[in-house]
Amino acid sequence: MSKSTTRKKVASPKTEKVPAAYAKTSPATPAVEVDKYNSSKFQSTKEADLDTQLLGTEDGIIKLFTDSIKDIYWAENHLVKALPIMAKAASSKTLKNAITEHREQTKIHAGRLEQIFEKLAIKKEAKKCDAMEGLTKEGEEMVEMTDRDTPARDLGIIMASRKVEHYEMAAYSGLVKLADRLGYPEISALLSETLEEEEEANNILSDIADDNIVLNGE
Repeated sequence: MSKSTTRKKVASPKTEKVPAAYAKTSPATPAVEVDKYNSSKFQSTKEADLDTQLLGTEDGIIKLFTDSIKDIYWAENHLVKALPIMAKAASSKTLKNAITEHREQTKIHAGRLEQIFEKLAIKKEAKKCDAMEGLTKEGEEMVEMTDRDTPARDLGIIMASRKVEHYEMAAYSGLVKLADRLGYPEISALLSETLEEEEEANNILSDIADDNIVLNGE
């Protein structure tokens, strides 16, 4: 008697799931199931509602660039509100002046970002920057944990302020590189100008500490 043979069922190739925001679906197509073990609290932006078939390498970089512009725009506007708190808490006149002057400069930085929104022909929009919110909160905590009119408080304010500057320097440096990659020379120039001013502000804060102005109570 010949042995009966059974044909093995060939599994159909697996298809990679596409995030719902990028999936090309019809009204009758069910939403993509969310993996409960790898879920994210972050929601896609409106720009993410692109057909995945059209989302090429450069499109992804453009989205990264525009989202980052919105992020630093929020950060600059938040900093405008936070800096007066630091200036008021400082006892050194030199430090007070440096913070106050940088606040006016920060308004200019926000204005440059608004120019960039116009050049990109996109809506002016701020995307909450958790990093900047955390850094400014840390500055306020520095004030709370030190005594008024003491070198410790002024040095704490300088430390917190320089952390902010280093964050902004990193952000603007990355944005300049992205603008260059995308072929936006005018936008790159605007971002580079702000980057130079952030570097200068950081150096000023460093000099205030190094020259012992704070320690001398000037």
